[in-house]
Amino acid sequence: MCVNYRPTNAEILEAMTGLSPAGLPPWKAEVWQDYAAPIVRADDANRPQLVLATYGMVPKRRAPPGVAMSTLNARAETIGQKRSFMGAWRKTQTCLLPTLWFYEPNWESGRAQRWAIGMADGEPFFVAGLWRAWEDGEGGETYSFTQITVNADEHAVMKHFHKPGSEKRGLVIIPRDEADAWLQVDDPERARSMLALYPAELMKTWPAEKNYGSK
Repeated sequence: MCVNYRPTNAEILEAMTGLSPAGLPPWKAEVWQDYAAPIVRADDANRPQLVLATYGMVPKRRAPPGVAMSTLNARAETIGQKRSFMGAWRKTQTCLLPTLWFYEPNWESGRAQRWAIGMADGEPFFVAGLWRAWEDGEGGETYSFTQITVNADEHAVMKHFHKPGSEKRGLVIIPRDEADAWLQVDDPERARSMLALYPAELMKTWPAEKNYGSK
């Protein structure tokens, strides 16, 4: 599972989506649970729209008292059954997460080492997500999102991450030419058919320090 990634900056975001981020509050260079990041979703007229949303489908402040939960990632196999995700999934509230790279632990040295995973050509990319809205108490809405993962036990890149003996998981990366289709999908089963691992030969990985700056 992914718990940390690097979103695009405002300039790359606009070039990548054709949407202006003007008016959005700033976001941090790295995103962790409950951090805000830009997502692209379809608005009420089914047009792409940029909004700022927090990472984790159920923000900590929205979780039931005394309940610890992680909703950073939604498993493709159970996304339609898990209470945290099924409402948004059945409504196909899909979104795109503009990303430079994401981080995973590599245990092949015998201890966890932080690695980054991105595109072989260095280009930004879209991760498949699901979003939901929350009433903010003042008549408005705030938004949250989760990333969608699939099994990666046999993937040439993603099988190298996470603890030995554990299931390997990989984020779903949506190709640029399928971005509109992902946002406009109106059937959960059609959405499910789009959940696949990205070709390993188009990806690259590298060791990343905690305060990794640029690549």
